[in-house]
Amino acid sequence: MTSDAFVVDVSQDWATACDVQQRFMRHVGTSIDTLNYSARCRQMRALGGDFFDFIPLPHNRLALAVGDASGHGLAAALMISNVQSSLRTAVSFRGNDGPAVVAAVNRQVYASSLDDQFATLFYGVFDGTTRRLQYVNAGHNSPIVIRRDQSVTPLEPSGPPVGVFPDSTYQESAVELSRGDLVVAYTDGVVEALSPEGEEWGTRGLLSAVAKCDAERPDEIVEAIFACLDEFSRGHQTDDATVAVVRVR
Repeated sequence: MTSDAFVVDVSQDWATACDVQQRFMRHVGTSIDTLNYSARCRQMRALGGDFFDFIPLPHNRLALAVGDASGHGLAAALMISNVQSSLRTAVSFRGNDGPAVVAAVNRQVYASSLDDQFATLFYGVFDGTTRRLQYVNAGHNSPIVIRRDQSVTPLEPSGPPVGVFPDSTYQESAVELSRGDLVVAYTDGVVEALSPEGEEWGTRGLLSAVAKCDAERPDEIVEAIFACLDEFSRGHQTDDATVAVVRVR
């Protein structure tokens, strides 16, 4: 094979890998009976280490997940693909059991990753009948619940990132949601974004962006958050950035 042909093959493989990763993050629906949802993942490179997922479950329930692999580029992309494929497999068997799902992902990721690789993962199950969100936070940035009265509740980590220890266990927490409440999940590329002067956007910037947005639809809120983020950072992105928003109806 000539060097030119090799370059073409590598380019085609790279393009295919990028397309496959994007297909993993295409959610078909945007709502269940009492929940609207949307998300956006903006990779720093063509392949990245962030992901989000929305997985419909029986009995008017929806699983939602956001994850972030350590590192950047191809290694992080392979890692997060492993996390997402393991998650979907686990959800198909025990989707309503958050600790069991995350523990299964952890075992698979630990067994197939290098020693210095890991991923943070938030996994929640929203019950559309009771408006209750049960969740496991495996070392991930704390998603925030924003009530209609603008009070804020962080959904704190309840266990270590996946892939660190083979026998990690995880605790499940729950939060009662009401009509109009928002849940905003994100990766560290959002809150750790820097201005040209070196100031960090932080959760304060994220909350300010949501407060300034008068949109009701989650997709509009997601885009408003990214617009505020880009204004703050002058469009300079140094890490993958993912935002997922759900609004209770």
